[in-house]
Amino acid sequence: MSKPRSLVLPPGTRARLLVTARGDFAVLDTEARGERRGTVLLLPGYTGSKEDFLALLGPLSEAGYRAVAVDGRGQYQSPGPRGRAGYRRRALALDAVAQAAALGDGPVHLLGHSFGGLVARAAASLAPAAFRSLTLLSSGPGRVARPQRIRVRALRGALALLPKERVWQAMCWLDSRGEEPDTDDAPELAGFLQRRWMRTRITQLAGAGRLLLSRQDGTAELAALRMPLHIAYGADEMVWPTTALAAAATRTGAHHTVVAGAGHSPNVSHPRELTDRLTGFWERSTAPTGVGSAR
Repeated sequence: MSKPRSLVLPPGTRARLLVTARGDFAVLDTEARGERRGTVLLLPGYTGSKEDFLALLGPLSEAGYRAVAVDGRGQYQSPGPRGRAGYRRRALALDAVAQAAALGDGPVHLLGHSFGGLVARAAASLAPAAFRSLTLLSSGPGRVARPQRIRVRALRGALALLPKERVWQAMCWLDSRGEEPDTDDAPELAGFLQRRWMRTRITQLAGAGRLLLSRQDGTAELAALRMPLHIAYGADEMVWPTTALAAAATRTGAHHTVVAGAGHSPNVSHPRELTDRLTGFWERSTAPTGVGSAR
């Protein structure tokens, strides 16, 4: 999971509910500074939330983009159904389409981080006219790497047998034994991470985990999209094999970004460099024909 390094809201950011045709979603909505150059909808990853993009919101705003990070259904502060059917890929994709429409800015740039990339890809396929471009950040077209598959299966199994509080305690114990990076969380951040975990529905965690384990390869789906496509990840990405991500970029003709020194969450560790790469892609993708192309 991504861990924000600060919970301070950037200037011009409102925490609010986004009312859509498919329900209400908790968002962080950051207005563009100066002349607006576009709007971007940001979908978080597995066990994550809208706060995973906090470090990115300010730089995007400074670059002239309205940036809206969302908790998907059942994630942290967004309500969600209890039933398994509510967390199928199509249902989640339709939510993203409704969120884009509710922003009222016309077609938006869509970015999905990790698991959010699976949702974003499905949304772009369902309603291409709703989006100006698609960026998959640290998110591949196939299932996650084998070590991550083991972790996801273990987590889903634990959630089926134990209370969420016990699972959280076990995760923290593993964290303290050096199984995870960045273990020295400040009390405020540690409290937030626990609240986020406890408020995320078990059915959401189970459904998202099931999708991450799927053998279905989405490369053909990506190649068929008629919109600018961007595949970006850190050089030290570990959830998806970097060889598979690079191959997907080649096979789909996507704009390809590798952020040196970053791992699975460049949105947290390298927000300004990532912003430069994102805005460069968006500018090229919206340039008049013959001026430049991102794909």
